[in-house]
Amino acid sequence: MAPVLSTVFLELFLLWPNLMYVFIVLAILLFFFVIIQFIKASEKEIEWWNLLILPSLFYVGLALFSAMITNRAIIQALFIVNLFFIYFYFRSLYYILKTDRQTRYSLDNMSAYGNFLTFYFIASSIYGLQSFLNLSVWLLMIFLLLAIWLIVYQAAWVNKVVFRVAFFYILVISLVLVELAWSISFLPLSFYILGLIMAVCYYMIIGLVRFYLREKLDKNTIKL
Repeated sequence: MAPVLSTVFLELFLLWPNLMYVFIVLAILLFFFVIIQFIKASEKEIEWWNLLILPSLFYVGLALFSAMITNRAIIQALFIVNLFFIYFYFRSLYYILKTDRQTRYSLDNMSAYGNFLTFYFIASSIYGLQSFLNLSVWLLMIFLLLAIWLIVYQAAWVNKVVFRVAFFYILVISLVLVELAWSISFLPLSFYILGLIMAVCYYMIIGLVRFYLREKLDKNTIKL
C-alpha cells in the first residue's frame, strides 16, 4: 500500500504545474465549506468572506510561487508550511468562534504573519510571471492591486477597524504599494528579492498605520 501511495503522490507532484489550478479551486471550496460549518456551529453573525480571504490568498500565493521553483525539496517544504499555517489558522478560528477564547495562535497574530507571507508569495509570483512569461507590467499590477486591497482589508477587519474609517487607508496603502511595485519592477533583481522588498514595505506601512489608528504611534515605535 505504501509504495502505491508514494507512486501516486510522486505522479501528482510531477504534474503539479498542470493540476495547480484544479487544486486551488478545490482548496478554496474546502476552506469555504469548513468556515461555513464553523459559523453555523458557533451561531454568531459573522461574514464568511472575511474569514475566507487569508487562507485562500495564502494558498494561491504559495501555489503560484512554488510553480516557479525547480528545487523539489523547497517545494515540499513550502507545502509543509502551508499545511501548518492552514491548521493553526482554523484552530484559532475554532477557538474564537466556539469558545471566545484567545490562544497564543490568536487570529490577529495568525493574520499578521500570514499576510506578510501571503504578500511575499504573491508579489514574488507577480515578478516571476513578468520574467518567465514576459507579461505586461500594467496587467500584472492590476492583479497585484486586487491582492493588496484584499490583504489590507483583511488586516483592517481583523484589527476591528470600522470599514468607513479603514476604506481611506486601504485605498491609499494599496495605491502607494502598487506604485512602488511598478517602480522597482524595472530593477535588475531576481523576483525573490523584489518580492521581499515589497513584503518589507508592506509590513512597515501596515504597522505604522495600525499603531496610528490605535493612538500608540511614537518615536520608539517608528524606530523599531
